[in-house]
Amino acid sequence: MSYQPTTYYTSRRQQNWSRNQNTTRFVSAVKLGPVAHTILVALMITVLGLIYLTQATRTTGYDYAAQKIDSQIAELNEERADLQIENARLTALETVKNSAVAKEMTTPASTEFVE
Repeated sequence: MSYQPTTYYTSRRQQNWSRNQNTTRFVSAVKLGPVAHTILVALMITVLGLIYLTQATRTTGYDYAAQKIDSQIAELNEERADLQIENARLTALETVKNSAVAKEMTTPASTEFVE
């Protein structure tokens, strides 16, 4: 009499259950076909793409704000340089008017222009 193991016994032996491991296996009743898998993968890729786009546009918004601030800084630096030049010119005129040489000058008696 030869002993032939049952399929249940054979499948249980191949799993090699060890200690502290679940022995119950969950089998889903819902089976998805290749079309459903393709649709799910496409949806996941779309969601990841949207997340990427929101992050990319957020940084672009910061770039626009930084560019606007940089242009304001450049304009204010130009205005500051112009004001420094104007200050130097006005200060120099006052210095020349109040100098000892300018005080000793006299006004001419007559002025003539050559044509």
